[in-house]
Amino acid sequence: MSRMFRVLGFWTLVTALMALAGGMVQMALLFFFQTAAFMLLGYMNLKEKTYMLLFWGYMVLAFLGITYWSFFELELPI
Repeated sequence: MSRMFRVLGFWTLVTALMALAGGMVQMALLFFFQTAAFMLLGYMNLKEKTYMLLFWGYMVLAFLGITYWSFFELELPI
């Protein structure tokens, strides 16, 4: 399971580099932070249950953040 967090770290790094190349600096910084967190967690050798709880906590926060952003911060083109 720890290897999966390193894979997540790799893909968030790829996303961060693409965002940086596209000029989206805030998004790139967010994904660089996620890369560091996933890589750190990937080398901690925790139990599988702990990794699952961390992943689901991350998913809940991500979905809440996306919902908040799309509902309150995004402007509708009318």
